[in-house]
Amino acid sequence: MPLASGKHFDRLTIAADWLAVAVAASLPLSTSATGILLVIWLVTLIPTLDWPSLRRELMTPAGYLPVVLVALGVLGMAWAGVSLHERWKGLESFLKLLMIPLLLAQFRRNDRVLWVFGAYGAACLIVLLVSYFYYLSPMTAYYFSGDTTLTVPWKNAATQSGEFVMCIFGLLYLAIVAVERRRWLWLIAAVAGALAMVVNILYLATGRTALVIIPILLLLLAYKKHSTRAVAVLLTSAILIGGMGWWSSSYLRDRTTQIWTDAEKYEQSNERNSSGERIEFWKKSVGFIKDAPVIGHGTGTITDLFIKATAGQTGAAGSATTNPHNQTLTVAIQLGVVGAAVLWAMWIAHLLLFRGNGFVEWIGLVVVVQNILGSLFNSHLFDFGQGWLYVVGVGIAGGAALKNRAPAGAPPP
Repeated sequence: MPLASGKHFDRLTIAADWLAVAVAASLPLSTSATGILLVIWLVTLIPTLDWPSLRRELMTPAGYLPVVLVALGVLGMAWAGVSLHERWKGLESFLKLLMIPLLLAQFRRNDRVLWVFGAYGAACLIVLLVSYFYYLSPMTAYYFSGDTTLTVPWKNAATQSGEFVMCIFGLLYLAIVAVERRRWLWLIAAVAGALAMVVNILYLATGRTALVIIPILLLLLAYKKHSTRAVAVLLTSAILIGGMGWWSSSYLRDRTTQIWTDAEKYEQSNERNSSGERIEFWKKSVGFIKDAPVIGHGTGTITDLFIKATAGQTGAAGSATTNPHNQTLTVAIQLGVVGAAVLWAMWIAHLLLFRGNGFVEWIGLVVVVQNILGSLFNSHLFDFGQGWLYVVGVGIAGGAALKNRAPAGAPPP
């Protein structure tokens, strides 16, 4: 039985649902607001959950594997040769995953998932409009930031472009549906929104990880939607827009080619730059994993390992970090191949959760695929913005997908 009952249960349930909507709306706009809303949401939700509903989610791989990964993080504190403070800091990165089964249970029982998607999309639209406003009014950007070239009003270019990629592929799905249903006004609105975000990524604030993710998600959308005509138009348009963007945006070309020029400078002179540091982080991370391959060095040991490995070195080789910029390496350093295997098992379980063809399943699939691909170059699951986007996206879309999958006539949870 849930802790609340009667009118209190109904009120808390409704409040928890709308707080989840508020969390989604806050993600693109404010880290502090997201943190506060998450605490209020959790306090409101827990009295409305009953053990059978929560146990049902914990009996599925999508629900229990995040908990297993957190449990490994707790166990990893036992053999970490660093201070208790460093161990706890390492564990904090794992804890958000505990929210996934709670969200699965919450959104399997309600119908507000589209409100969540809409709130997140509206917040991203605000970010988009402010970004363009700053670009067109440099003095306004200077007033708020001291920088006349600011086009990222909140967070950073990588996060902002990642948020726009989420919205772009939600809008493209809706555009295809609009064509199938001959809803031309909806088609125009969806295409206009997607194009505005694509232009922002190509000309104003390019996240290079987004450039890798976009073509893969395009192919995945082509696979999921079997409308040959719509997919052909979509892929042709993407090639034309990408080609025009590359030809006309020196900013895009510079951001992209910098990856190779920085790597060449690092190889030639050990220059300390973005590409060189990443290569060094990955090399050293592989060495750390070889030293403790099965269960790793323990939770929270990454910083200490890098400080010791870079002592007395200069240039890129002398760069210490708390973040190896690869999620698998980040987990394997601390928890070995056991932890890395659980991480990938969790990702696969969440991919399988969204194997349907509906809009909810598509959004959930985009969330998971974007996190997996982004985690090849960053530790996105442990970052605040991308990590919470994954938790909220998988939990909410997953709960709705499970509800959609329930057999007709089945009793409500």
